[in-house]
Amino acid sequence: MRLYLALALQALWTGVCQAAIQHYPAAWGHYDVCKSQIYSDEGLTWDYMACQPETADMTQYLKVMLDPPNITCGNPPETYCALENPYMCNNECDASTEELAHPPELMFDIEGRNPTTFWQSTSWKRYPKALLVNITLSWNKTIELTDDIVLTFESGRPEQMVLEKSLDYGRSWQPYQFYATDCLDAFTMEPKTVQDLTQHTLLDIICTEDYSRGYVWKYDKTVRFEIKDRFALFAGPQLHNMASLYGQLDTTKNLRDFFTITDLRIRLLRPATGATMVDENNLSRYFYAISDIKVQGRCKCNLHANSCVFDKEKLSCECEHNTTGPDCGRCKRNYQGRAWSAGSYLPIPKGTANICIPNNIGPVTRVCDNELMRCQNGGVCISNVRCNCPSAYTGLLCEKPLCESELGGCRGASSGQRPLRPASSFVLLLLLGLALH
Repeated sequence: MRLYLALALQALWTGVCQAAIQHYPAAWGHYDVCKSQIYSDEGLTWDYMACQPETADMTQYLKVMLDPPNITCGNPPETYCALENPYMCNNECDASTEELAHPPELMFDIEGRNPTTFWQSTSWKRYPKALLVNITLSWNKTIELTDDIVLTFESGRPEQMVLEKSLDYGRSWQPYQFYATDCLDAFTMEPKTVQDLTQHTLLDIICTEDYSRGYVWKYDKTVRFEIKDRFALFAGPQLHNMASLYGQLDTTKNLRDFFTITDLRIRLLRPATGATMVDENNLSRYFYAISDIKVQGRCKCNLHANSCVFDKEKLSCECEHNTTGPDCGRCKRNYQGRAWSAGSYLPIPKGTANICIPNNIGPVTRVCDNELMRCQNGGVCISNVRCNCPSAYTGLLCEKPLCESELGGCRGASSGQRPLRPASSFVLLLLLGLALH
């Protein structure tokens, strides 16, 4: 008998655990659905959720501009020498010949080709005047970065470089990170790495020497701006606790803006030299060459869209929740019954849609949420304006048994009040212990 009871309780406990796992998924939601249909007292209705587009390769949608405009090699044709061997001078750049040209578009083509394709600058033929290049990437749209920015150099990594961002379509710029072989000498900044940052110093602008030092440049080609390491300060090393990160992004505007851009600018200030002194007799060894730039992100749609379209050379959100605009940043006409608000990641995992409502229904009071004003007895909060109650309950927060208004009250056999809830996990464990005693 005890064995039978133990097996029965074990099966019941397994079912409870599985239900818990299904209710709290390991992935804390991708916010990829903006609305779904549910049944309520009024029949079939919409349940709105915060939503955002999937992550994509954002280099497909950018425009690139170089300054100075004539900085790309090949006009006139030029021969280059290898940095590590000044006598190996068999690399030619000629803009008039497709096989020998190195235009900026080659920074964004398909990688893995043999030979490698890359953009290349003119050589440092005007030394000691600085070889300065600005590479500006523009999206004409706000985007949110979701992974590391990675630059791959074919000429040796630059000895001095600055990565900058703009949030206003290139009208103003702020530094993202400084890079140098000697941060104190180049920028009067103490050298740091992203591992030196904390949750409180995450927004600090640092200078790093991690991507500029080292003579064996053929094996160290990449320069990074570490997005995921910064995410990990809130989400953990493997980014398992995305709920914490979403919560921080939701409540800290400066943090959210830190990962949001309209433009990036790469300022190349000094090419790789491979030595302490520049060889003035062979300046064709010194130049910039970039084979790949990776920028992963998504359109910023203020959590009001789950897709973004590229039409007529422009990115635009496909807005839901009665919102409109390139970033879903305002309410549609006739849907301005309350002030526009961005969606919210909270509560996890569906967030809050903050939909725009029709003009003619008057101001809407916040009736419920998933924190302080919870719907009771299994009710579901719909867009913060009402509780969708189970059939046996009524009231603003589903707090009243429906049977209270029936003849005989809630003691009648036909009251419709739902049965008592299953025993708690503590009771199940207690019974299991008694069965095995």
